[in-house]
Amino acid sequence: MNWGFLLLRIAIVLAILTLLFFSQRFWYQALWRVTSQWGRLPLRVGARLAYVVLLLLVIVTIAQGLAFGRGGFARQSSMITVLAGLWFFSALFAYLAVKIVHALERLWRWMHASVAPRFAVPPKHSAALPSIPAAAEVVADPSRRYFFRAATAAAGAAPFIGAMYGFAAERLNYQVRRVEIPLPNLPAALDGLKIVQISDIHLSGYMSRAQVRRAVDMANDLGADLAVVTGDLITGSGDPIADCVEEVRRLYAPLGTWGCNGNHEIYARAEDEAAYLYSQAGMKMLRHENAQIQFKGASFNLLGVDYQRERTPRGQRQQTLSGVEPLVRRDMPNILLSHNPNTFNRAAELGIELSLAGHTHGGQIQVEILDHRLSPARFITDYIAGLYQRPLLAPAPNDRAASGASVTRVFSPLLFASSSSPMAHIYVNRGLGTVGAPVRLGVPPEISLIVLRTV
Repeated sequence: MNWGFLLLRIAIVLAILTLLFFSQRFWYQALWRVTSQWGRLPLRVGARLAYVVLLLLVIVTIAQGLAFGRGGFARQSSMITVLAGLWFFSALFAYLAVKIVHALERLWRWMHASVAPRFAVPPKHSAALPSIPAAAEVVADPSRRYFFRAATAAAGAAPFIGAMYGFAAERLNYQVRRVEIPLPNLPAALDGLKIVQISDIHLSGYMSRAQVRRAVDMANDLGADLAVVTGDLITGSGDPIADCVEEVRRLYAPLGTWGCNGNHEIYARAEDEAAYLYSQAGMKMLRHENAQIQFKGASFNLLGVDYQRERTPRGQRQQTLSGVEPLVRRDMPNILLSHNPNTFNRAAELGIELSLAGHTHGGQIQVEILDHRLSPARFITDYIAGLYQRPLLAPAPNDRAASGASVTRVFSPLLFASSSSPMAHIYVNRGLGTVGAPVRLGVPPEISLIVLRTV
């Protein structure tokens, strides 16, 4: 067993739980201070008690959903789950933002205290100055006090406002992203082949069937030749995977609808059920399988794998796409459906020209600071969202730090002109749904239209 990896996971979980505890304690103390100024005792006690009851309710709801999965109460508590996700997300980030402002205020005080003695009046001149009451020497700078009060209020309110906007607006702002990908060895007959991709639906309390239906209708309007769904139909075992497949089956493409399992199918123990429901609906879930598909007289090889773990349950690193080598064809282009984008390095090494993935949700939240885009997905992958390329058949590096040196993020088709050697590509879909907090900021949900081009 890799004890270092296990201890790291435990430390991360404990750190998150500790932050959640301190954030909830912080806001309860804030509520206590505010209500202490209310005149009537029943009003004060009622507000504090209501906060505690609601907090316990959402904790019990989440715990029961995790423990019992398909329990009836868990299925009936979608609104509580939504409110819980919004509250914990907003409260945590607001707590961190307020603490940062407080830290900056303490830093300012320290700097002010260290600089002030340099400008103190020398003793020999002090007698000539009028006497100043001692109380005046300790009065705080009012402008500084009001500034940090305003900054604290803004820092505390911003995450709540952002969460409401991300939940009510951007989370439902489905966008179609069209990208043209030149592939090496692509037959002329396959030039212009259109693939529509949706991913990470996460049908749950955060994602209704009506919202999935709207995304499927938008995908059908694109007139694609092939439709693919790259994993995570649901979030947990309590979610109705049959309902999700019923909506996905409405995808229309002449070459059919194909898919692969994601990590949440594993968590829900629904991999076999998803494959069965796909087959019953006339679709195909590729599970370490491949199929040759013909289009205008030419063929391409479509591969699919279940979610690829990079580590064993004991924390030991393992190779992804193990056993896929016999499925790769050398006489036709290969397209891989793999939920985890971190399989790209190995796929390129195997000679797979195009990988289609999801999993990251683009981080769900993305901010730009000093011309750098910051995303939580950066902690798990080098392939956050969009199109990337690396040399075809190049050896796969053993770690992410090494892989980043040989990966190119593609922002424009013109960049392909700079590559003299054949390149493998991956497109990472930002997904439709959410996990954790039902919020998207700077990363709207996506329906991808991929057009293949000859080099």
